[in-house]
Amino acid sequence: QVQLQESGPGLVKPSQTLSLTCAVSGASITASAFGWSWIRQPPGKEMEWMGVIKSDGTVHSSPSLTSRTSISRDTSKNRLFMQLNSVTPEDTAVYYCAALLSIYVVRGADDYDYWGQGTQVTVSS
Repeated sequence: QVQLQESGPGLVKPSQTLSLTCAVSGASITASAFGWSWIRQPPGKEMEWMGVIKSDGTVHSSPSLTSRTSISRDTSKNRLFMQLNSVTPEDTAVYYCAALLSIYVVRGADDYDYWGQGTQVTVSS
């Protein structure tokens, strides 16, 4: 069973960088065909796919966030990372890491099979 656990700061000031970690167990993040995504849900809004890092390490990001987003991994620790630069209050959301067995870049949150519990991030001064 794939399990994901997000962790992060909880509160970030505007203009700072948000850094989140996702610890993965039950599968290797390099296992063939897995896609590991970051997805967020602002209060009262739909889920928003932010980007994915594939099992081979390639990264695809949402065009609306690519200039501010960095997704990476540590294969030795089986962890994923997401950094979001220059945050504003509009970046306040619950942030999730999620996984799917697919060779494609899947942007629909409903398609993901494995989810972390999410971590609340509030951007406020």
